[in-house]
Amino acid sequence: MSQCHVGINSECCDWDWNADAGERARLLQSPSVEMEPKSNEELGAPRRATSKLGAVFIVVNAALGAGLLNFPAAFSMAGGVAAGITLQMCLLVFITGGLVILAYCSQASNERTYQEVVWAVCGKVAGVLCEVAIAVYTFGTCIAFLIIIGDQQDKIIAALMKDSTGAESSHWYTDRKFTISLTAFLFILPLSVPKEIGFQKYASCLSVVGTWYVTAIIVIKYIWPDKNTPEEIPTSPSSWMSVFNAMPTICFGFQCHVSSVPIFHSMKHPEVKPWGAVVTAAMVIALFVYMGTGVCGFLTFGPSVEQDVLMSYPSNDIPVAIARVFIIICVLTSYPILHFCGRAVLEGLWLRYKGEAVEEDVVRERRRRLFQTVSWFLLTLLLALFIPDIGKVISLIGGLAACFIFVFPGLCLIHTKLSEIQEARPTSCWAMVSYGTFMVGLGAFIFGQTTTNAVFMDLKK
Repeated sequence: MSQCHVGINSECCDWDWNADAGERARLLQSPSVEMEPKSNEELGAPRRATSKLGAVFIVVNAALGAGLLNFPAAFSMAGGVAAGITLQMCLLVFITGGLVILAYCSQASNERTYQEVVWAVCGKVAGVLCEVAIAVYTFGTCIAFLIIIGDQQDKIIAALMKDSTGAESSHWYTDRKFTISLTAFLFILPLSVPKEIGFQKYASCLSVVGTWYVTAIIVIKYIWPDKNTPEEIPTSPSSWMSVFNAMPTICFGFQCHVSSVPIFHSMKHPEVKPWGAVVTAAMVIALFVYMGTGVCGFLTFGPSVEQDVLMSYPSNDIPVAIARVFIIICVLTSYPILHFCGRAVLEGLWLRYKGEAVEEDVVRERRRRLFQTVSWFLLTLLLALFIPDIGKVISLIGGLAACFIFVFPGLCLIHTKLSEIQEARPTSCWAMVSYGTFMVGLGAFIFGQTTTNAVFMDLKK
């Protein structure tokens, strides 16, 4: 993609809302990226730069997560190994392209966060929709994380509470609702209250180690199974609808686009061409991790695999129990980060709506932050307690992930190309516009189909 250093006229300030709340977007950065604000660069302050290899690691870290637990079930829905790999590879082309497009549009608009790029390039309507989508996505993902905690704790407790005869004993303190609530109040809520989350930056290494360990265990368990393999392994999808139903899981797993813009600007040389090499390498690494988990997990259990693949293993398996502990730790540290991102967007929307500048009254800011944090925490906890099926949550937020991967990058590409001041736009420009239009259409289809299917299945039940 040819670089064109074109400024995009932002329409953010034509709202009646206060433009001072533009500070809202700087809050939504990848916690793994330490980056100075633009004002510091203008004053000549030094900026900490990330090498290409470091950027690859950060993008991989942003992409890998608890979503890998659902890939075996996605392969089952897609209709087998061949269909799952094909679907994954096809989507990965557009996923990688979306990351490159965001860097290109960020460079053209001179904005440093995902939603600010959308605001500057696509205008106020798309900007607000993007921020609302980020808030809903992070909210839904927090619910999914609490469900994952409950699932893993159930298995660990089941192994610990067996009596001498091997029968499982049940007590009030082993109830799922109690264990999730206790863990959430003891660990998640205190980590979610602080105004900044710099203390979370070292948790990323643990998350990467945890996801690699989970993948290694699933692969080992397939090579040396503890029981006989399933008799029938599907080799083709039962219907096209089942293939489409696997898309949200893949989108949810590879979605790292919201944090990709600040990662791009943290590089020593934030240019589109080297960034393309970075995201390609990162997506290939993530592909092998997800593919190893999806293929081996699916072949181990076949169509009977659970939505959370670790739930398919027996509770007394020690290596798998260690994997469960890793996942719980990863989720406990990831929830506050996602909550921080969602809270930052809600804070920005509120400040613009009220026409206020970034809060100068410390007491008012603290009260509002505590109210937002506690409300967010209690709502996600209640929904997690009464929605035990993580597949339902993934279907909904996976559709939103498709918007971040396809719809908003496609819109940004269309607006950026059409805004280039040229007497005669070359064929390549119109080709990019066509590609952006296709991305928007594909993302809208995935979002509409998965959301409609999720709602329909819930109503049917």
